[in-house]
Amino acid sequence: MDLWERARSFAGEAAKRSQELSLEAAKRSSVLVSETAKKSKEIFSETATKSREIAAEATKQADLLAGQIMHLASDIPVPSIPPIPAIPPLPSAAESEPDAAELERYGITEDLREFVNGMTISTFRDFPLQDEPEMSDVPTVSNVRQDLNEWQARHATLVLSAVKEISKFRYELCPRYMKERKFWRIYFLLVNNYVTPYETKYFEELKVKAEEENFVSEKELSQTPQATTSPEQKDTKVPNKTSTSSSREQDLDVFLLGDLGSDDEGPDDGDDDGLDDDFDKIDGATGLESDEDDEKKPAAGKAESGKE
Repeated sequence: MDLWERARSFAGEAAKRSQELSLEAAKRSSVLVSETAKKSKEIFSETATKSREIAAEATKQADLLAGQIMHLASDIPVPSIPPIPAIPPLPSAAESEPDAAELERYGITEDLREFVNGMTISTFRDFPLQDEPEMSDVPTVSNVRQDLNEWQARHATLVLSAVKEISKFRYELCPRYMKERKFWRIYFLLVNNYVTPYETKYFEELKVKAEEENFVSEKELSQTPQATTSPEQKDTKVPNKTSTSSSREQDLDVFLLGDLGSDDEGPDDGDDDGLDDDFDKIDGATGLESDEDDEKKPAAGKAESGKE
């Protein structure tokens, strides 16, 4: 019994001690929570105060900087801005559309429009035409393939803007179901009976115009006077300075030496006297004297001195 009583009393004391510890822990945790909340509030209020101070200081600095910028900007001369010219109005859709005469020239008639209105996407997609291999990458300009001829390219451009059905078909079919080249081949095969007369007439007019231009150019060339001279004629008219100087030297040689060729070939006819006379004339003209005259002058001087 004593052991039982002791165990019972020990359990009661342990429970009482556990309750006391629980109460103490709860009290301490509540105190800790309240202290933490109080500390957090203090930190938050201090942070808010610091933030307001920093914002006020930043605003003050910004106002000061703005005032300095305004003061500096007032000192800088501002150039006068020229007035902006008025923007011309964009051309309306009616102005950009081709006229009726051009549409008629390229075969876009009411009959063609009625025929195109009866087409569908299936007309192009189910057309019995095999795809041809692309030999070269032909560029596309103005939404039209450049492997078309001049008349077909212009017709295709006009029909895309004037007949909305063709533009719609091309947008839905190319390049999802077929290539650009195949689309236009099918189109011109379908409308061949409607556009062939206009295409033939266009190229016939171009041919006639080219022939007229060639005729006019040939006529102008035939009427142009032939004022040019050949290079050989020009060469004969220009005096040759080298030949003139050489001819003068030859004349001087002939004058000084005579015709040496004739003397060498023929016999001596006694013309040396004439040649000597020529030399005497040259000596007298130029003031030259022979060696004999030089020898005679000193001898004459000695004779005169002896006489004296």
